[in-house]
Amino acid sequence: MADDRDFGTDEFVTIDGQRPNSARMYDYLLGGASNFAVDREAARQAAAVFPHFRIAVRVNREFLGRAVTYLVRQGIDQFLDLGSGIPTVGNVHEVARRHNPTARVAYVDNEPVAVTHARTLLRDDAYSAVADVDIRDPARVLASPQVAELLDFSRPVAVLAVAILHFLPDDQDPSGMLAAYRDACPAGSYLALSHGAQVTLTDQQIADFQAAYARTPTPAVFRTETEIAGFFAGYEPVDPGVTLLPRWHPEQPVSERDAREANLYGGVGILRG
Repeated sequence: MADDRDFGTDEFVTIDGQRPNSARMYDYLLGGASNFAVDREAARQAAAVFPHFRIAVRVNREFLGRAVTYLVRQGIDQFLDLGSGIPTVGNVHEVARRHNPTARVAYVDNEPVAVTHARTLLRDDAYSAVADVDIRDPARVLASPQVAELLDFSRPVAVLAVAILHFLPDDQDPSGMLAAYRDACPAGSYLALSHGAQVTLTDQQIADFQAAYARTPTPAVFRTETEIAGFFAGYEPVDPGVTLLPRWHPEQPVSERDAREANLYGGVGILRG
């Protein structure tokens, strides 16, 4: 049965409140309020079998902030955020604008709550837009007015695929999807991504974790470090390359245990001419 909610916005959206959703689960784990009881239940189920799941969510959000800061400092002022999720503290435009007040950000998602919230948040922002399009259809994403009219693809663009590819199984061709976005960008553009991996988790923990996500429209996929590095095809990873996520440009020293327990790899790559 569908449940109509406005979650504090001035437009109503119709969403399925009986089935958990990964974006709303992520929102709950970050301390947000844009989620249902079914999302909280599924998130708690996943956290029960992945002891450091909440830490991993925080680690991922912190990586996004560091990556965007790095990219702005490299002169990037345009961002395409794929699978952006529900707006919360540390959004891409907020981080980028600390360093460049006119940085442009095109958010892409097709989860109703995420789109509604983002459009409400950004309604008076001339330098940000939200495309309600499935990221698995790059042609539609790139042709959407919110992307095509905001971003100038004759200049470098940073494509962000942060904590989204592990919801795309191989039969949905995530590599091909990324290649389509890469091919739309000129030399000097970047790709930033993060992805779940089995580092400290046991096979049983992985199976139980995936069971929690199997009820969502986006079941979870874990990939190896080598497979994750393969997503940077065509890009040159910047120092320190594809690494355990807490080790990518950390703001303070990271222990071996903390680096591994997040069970996440990621990095940033530049598109050379």
